[in-house]
Amino acid sequence: MVTFEGLPGAVAVSHLSVYDWPAADGLRGGTPHLHLTCSEGYVVVGGSGSVQTLTASGFRETPLTPGALVWFTPGAVHRLVNDDGLRVIVLMQNSGLPEAGDAVLTLPPRCLADPDVYRAAATLPGDAEEAVLERAARARRDLAVEGFLVLREAVESGDPEPLAAFHRAAAALVRPRTPEWRGRWEKGAATAAAATADQLDALDRGEAGHLADARVHAERPSAHGRFGMCGRLDVYRT
Repeated sequence: MVTFEGLPGAVAVSHLSVYDWPAADGLRGGTPHLHLTCSEGYVVVGGSGSVQTLTASGFRETPLTPGALVWFTPGAVHRLVNDDGLRVIVLMQNSGLPEAGDAVLTLPPRCLADPDVYRAAATLPGDAEEAVLERAARARRDLAVEGFLVLREAVESGDPEPLAAFHRAAAALVRPRTPEWRGRWEKGAATAAAATADQLDALDRGEAGHLADARVHAERPSAHGRFGMCGRLDVYRT
């Protein structure tokens, strides 16, 4: 029988304190980006703000206050806005793949055509002091906001091509990583689904042996305050 002991459905979680740095448009918050194969959700646990989303259907701004649950599917450009101490629990499909590579920032077109140029603009320095990391994260955020505002203006004026061009560029950038991502999916969500299928088959046969294999897992964050795309992250190994 197939077994799976990860978080339910191979969803991963992290705790996010959204950046409060002001951007060029006067809003404080995170780095606009999209995911190509993963849905993502927010459970608001403190503060207030909003999430701005941009899709082929248009621009939308959804308020975020404690207790709100918001999620979006692959392709939705999203930008967190922090009005007052916004904190969220992030729910991520495919064992946390959104924080492990499945994200493309809305950098201007000049940064998207060449993978090396994109990587230089999107990657934070590895082993650096806190102040250096903060400056790099803020510069990256500002560059992505620059690109996001251009995309938003185009969509709101009825021109779908800039967003479609961004989608094409994002797909080209991540294409070399899809074999790695497929492996994560096979070990995570696909295995979780297969385990449920086996359990249903067993119950159909009147068997309950798998219940004797029950396990309990618990862990604490493996890192605190890591610089992420949208804010400071407390992350888990699971």
